[in-house]
Order: sequence, then C-alpha cells, then structure tokens
Amino acid sequence: MAVSTMDSESARTPQTQALTKGGHSLLSAGILTTRFGPQGKHYVCGSLAAFTNIVLTFPIQKVLFRQQLHGVLAIDAVRQLQRDGLRNLYRGLLPPLLQKSTTVAIMFGLYEDFSRVLLDQAGSSGVPELITRSFAAALAGTAEAILTPFERVQTLLQDHRHHGRFNNTAHTFRTLVTEYGVTECYRGLVPILLRNGPSNVLFFGLRGPIKEQLPEATSKAGLGIMFYPLNVVKSRAQSQVGGAFNPCREVLLTVWRERGGSIAMLFRGAHLNYHRSLLSWGIINATYELLLKLL
Repeated sequence: MAVSTMDSESARTPQTQALTKGGHSLLSAGILTTRFGPQGKHYVCGSLAAFTNIVLTFPIQKVLFRQQLHGVLAIDAVRQLQRDGLRNLYRGLLPPLLQKSTTVAIMFGLYEDFSRVLLDQAGSSGVPELITRSFAAALAGTAEAILTPFERVQTLLQDHRHHGRFNNTAHTFRTLVTEYGVTECYRGLVPILLRNGPSNVLFFGLRGPIKEQLPEATSKAGLGIMFYPLNVVKSRAQSQVGGAFNPCREVLLTVWRERGGSIAMLFRGAHLNYHRSLLSWGIINATYELLLKLL
C-alpha cells in the first residue's frame, strides 16, 4: 500500500543548496524550509515525486491490477484494457494521485517525526535504537491506512465490471457512503494494515544494512513481492460492493481455490509488480532528489 535514496540522517538535515547561474541563485534554497519547516520540506518533495510517478506509471498499474483481480496473464490484461478503449485507460487515476502523493509523504515524513520523538523519549531508557525506529516505521505505516478509501475507489474504477455503475471518483465516494455507509469505504482495511506496518518495518530496518549492496529501489521492489498476496486479497475484497466483510483468510482461500491451489497463479502479476516497483521508486527517487535541489 506503500522513496528517497536519502538515509535517515540526510532526511533530518534539510539541504541548503540551490541552482546558481553567474553566481546568483535561481531559486532561494530557504523558501520551502521557511514556509513548511525543515521536516515539511521533505513531506512536500515526497508528495510531488509520488504525483509524478503515478501519472507516468498508471497504465502499468492498471495491467497489474487486472492480473491481481482475475489471475490472468499480462497479455490478457492488456487485451482487456484495449477492449475498454483509450478513454478508459486513465479511468481511476485521481484516487491514486491523491492517495500516493499523501502516503509517500507520510511514509518518510512521519517515520522521521516519530523516530525523532521516540528516540528523545527512549534516550535514557536503554531501548535499542533499532526497536525504536521499527516502532516508528510501524506507526507511519499504520497512519497511511487512513487513506484506504482512495484505494477502495481506485479498485472500483479500474474494475471493468463496475464501469457502468460508477462514473468518477466523486460519484463513487457518494454512492458508497449514501447507499452503504462510511464503513464500505474501508473494505479491505485489514490486508492494508497487515501490508503497511510490517513492510515499513522491514524496509526502513533493511535499508541501512543492504544499502551498499543493492539500490534502494531494488530492496523496495523485493519487499513488494513478499507482501504480494496481501495485495491480491485487498483487490478481491475491494472489488465487492455491499455484503459481508469477509476475513482475509477466507478471501485468500477463495482465490486459492479458484486458481487451482497454485502458488504460481496466486502470485500472477508479481513479476510485473517487481519491475513496475523498480521503475516507480526510481522515478520517485530521482524526482525527490531533483526537487530538494531546486527548492
């Protein structure tokens, strides 16, 4: 449910460089820091970087979603999108734009904020820093789950079976709330919580030890494969409108039986997800670093 190559220390220390021409600054390096504060600068840059990534990679995400939902090959998912037509290719774009531009900012910004507060509190208690930072990462991942309604609406708008029922983001939100209640917007919350907290703990915990061996995008993409079945469960749960909220285990077993008890079928789309993640985090990293220099 959810990256800068900067390490924790650099994230806590705002950069003050600016592009110069002829000895004059093109952009004041202190504008963003003054307006949003040292930590706010990283929230804003992360948000804009995620926005750029979603716009560029949304068609790939849509192919991946069809694989998760229907267990089809990538070529069959592409054919589905071709039948839907070009006008529907970017259908459902607004929810991930709003969600991802916020969650990436939350992921890094809150992690640093929680880490700073918890480390101050645990300074004299003897609690290992690894445990403190792991707790901070879990809290940041849990906080991201508040944006579950955007993933919910994105799922419905990307599912061709609902094209005739939901017109756009606002109409989908309005229909869910008025006909089923606010809780319907949070269908699929449990797999998102199970995905976000642990994946953040692993990512922030491993990024230091493996940083010199692997690019950060590679580590994030690898973690994505580990939690891929949770995304399959989330997509299946959120494609349903109304009715009982089935437990994750029940949804997983249903998908498992439908796909012939095959692990390969359960992970169908994971290969594309891995390469999409490499591309996505590469775009986010490059954009984030550029924005930090420009701003």
